[in-house]
Amino acid sequence: MTKLKIFSVFTILIAFLAFKNSEKILETFSTTYDPAKQDKAAPILFDENQQLEDLKYLSSDDFMGRATGHKGGLKARDFIVEKFQKLGLEKLNGSYIQSFDFKGKSHHDKPTEVTAHNVLGFIKGSKYPDQYIVLGAHYDHLGVKDGKIFNGADDNASGTCALFSLASYLKENQPKHSVIFAAWDAEELGLQGAKYFVENSIVGQDNLILNLNIDMIGRNANNELYICGSRYHEELKFDLVPAIQSNKIKLSTGHDGADGKDDWTFASDHGPFHKAGIPFLYFGVEDHPDYHRDTDEFSSINQDFYIEATKVLVRAFEKADIMYK
Repeated sequence: MTKLKIFSVFTILIAFLAFKNSEKILETFSTTYDPAKQDKAAPILFDENQQLEDLKYLSSDDFMGRATGHKGGLKARDFIVEKFQKLGLEKLNGSYIQSFDFKGKSHHDKPTEVTAHNVLGFIKGSKYPDQYIVLGAHYDHLGVKDGKIFNGADDNASGTCALFSLASYLKENQPKHSVIFAAWDAEELGLQGAKYFVENSIVGQDNLILNLNIDMIGRNANNELYICGSRYHEELKFDLVPAIQSNKIKLSTGHDGADGKDDWTFASDHGPFHKAGIPFLYFGVEDHPDYHRDTDEFSSINQDFYIEATKVLVRAFEKADIMYK
């Protein structure tokens, strides 16, 4: 065999191996990032317009800022109960309402005895009916101060109304695990609703396998939604979070004590779950200029961002439902 023939055969062999290797590279790339797949969400069966209408209503003056223990807060409670009934959610322990008393300060910083009301509904899981994923969002806000109504459109009517859409979706797509939909009361007074639920769990604390907390998902100037809590549990960090990326909004992890930013580990209703050793992910945005001001209105909600954030939550739940066994 001449050198030319050897060179030709060698060249052909190299070209063939390079082609096969390129196929493998393309195959690997397609499993890690496929634009078509990334842009295509799981089947979304909730009514986006209805979600926006619910948010507009719940953050209107009709509810007088939804303060715990006040007329507007009770009206919000009744509205949520009505929504849970229409969605066909089952009652926990014979009632949608979990009432409790606690000693604390009122929204006017006066010591007081407060009666609050969580609203709870659930869907029974098809495979793991005794294991519960808790989808939670607080519905209370700051009420009326100095004659101004604090309507709390983003904080946290946005999360509460996202619960309705998640419930609508999961009623049509029965999950493997049972799901508790929790509209917490008295978050603004020290996470009291979630704390009471965890410490007095109707289904048993050991049966609570994950909390997905939704608090302020309605707007962000940088089009960025944070996912807090994944660093505490490897299965969340390496399996769940990477599976819920979005092409439409930026998803960032952090605010969990490891990145030098404000630590949100106990900043919202996921805090009591974390304290009890129950894994959590908190979905929310960084504070904006209308946070805890009377200017937090429906008109300031970024509707496209808000709907996409809710779709991200659907993906997060679906991945969790598959992942936990």
